[in-house]
Amino acid sequence: MESFTFFSLFLLLIPYLCFTEVASIVDHDESKDLLIRQVVPDGEDHLLNAEHHFSLFKSNYGKTYTTQEEHDYRFSVFKANLGRAKRHQQLDPSAVHGVTKFSDLTPEEFRRNFLGLRRIKLPVDANKAPILPTDNLPTDFDWRQKGGVTNVKDQGFCGSCWSFSAAGALEGAHFLATGKLVSLSAQQLVDCDHECDPDEDGTCDSGCNGGYMNSALEYTLKAGGLEREEDYPYTATDRGPCKFHKNRVAASVSNFSVVSVDEDQVAANLVKNGPLAVGINAVYMQTYIGGVSCPFICGKNLDHGVLLVGYGSAAYAPIRFKEKPYWIIKNSWGEGWGEKGYYYLCRGPKAQNLCGVDSLVSTVVAVHKKK
Repeated sequence: MESFTFFSLFLLLIPYLCFTEVASIVDHDESKDLLIRQVVPDGEDHLLNAEHHFSLFKSNYGKTYTTQEEHDYRFSVFKANLGRAKRHQQLDPSAVHGVTKFSDLTPEEFRRNFLGLRRIKLPVDANKAPILPTDNLPTDFDWRQKGGVTNVKDQGFCGSCWSFSAAGALEGAHFLATGKLVSLSAQQLVDCDHECDPDEDGTCDSGCNGGYMNSALEYTLKAGGLEREEDYPYTATDRGPCKFHKNRVAASVSNFSVVSVDEDQVAANLVKNGPLAVGINAVYMQTYIGGVSCPFICGKNLDHGVLLVGYGSAAYAPIRFKEKPYWIIKNSWGEGWGEKGYYYLCRGPKAQNLCGVDSLVSTVVAVHKKK
């Protein structure tokens, strides 16, 4: 049995080795999913008891459909996602993949409504973070344990991930500057931030239709800051007017900068400057349930804004036969998703920039406005 297990693993790894170079240049999620289909053959056993699993899914997540036609369509999507979860499990065996609250959504619906990081080139004149020493970084670090991270939010059916990522980075920076943790308004960014990159058409922050963390920080710098969440609560819609009042500003940006694409520099900036606004490729996140995600294949095109809050030195990953270091990533899909709202992603020498996590990292310095 042991020899069979190692042989099976070897067979699984052969296609990965063949397709790694190809995966690094795949830019579109659908193309990447086709690549996954090539690496892991799609069997039919995942369809066994699909009706039972769909009934549990509807019960667990309170899903109802207005017509039988809609019900039948969502069931067909659900069955397709069972197959997708199976492929993800085979390609990412150190994590757990399966049925989530997104299992009745097509990949396109999921991207449109729950991601929202606009694809943008880093401006040539972007302020670069200074290179920090990395010799004495702690083995493990977590801003949650230090009181610098607010509770997990839920962006709802709105592509506003970028606003939660930017607001979370300022929350952490404000905590460092003042010692006070304040939950800031992502809705202010959704309603009021229409900052654009002048060098690229179609790159303006656009509420539930997507945005960019650095543009959000630029807006926050110009506007004077963000209000508290309790004063400007989240509504998961971008159809209302901007209701920002400058006299209610709770936290302000002094400056922000882009961290170099280097894992040690990311860790050093995290430790020194607080939680970081990060872009990531979310292809495995629709089916993610828990554990440390160490996929064999993951593209580096960025489509989701998240908040990097810490890292760990080791988490058990049985398929790799040793423990793996990982990033601790705060998401904005509620505490019922993933690891109580968090995503754990492999880091370390053999996982450099996995899923593009080191490619778009911004650090913020806050000022405290006295009233």
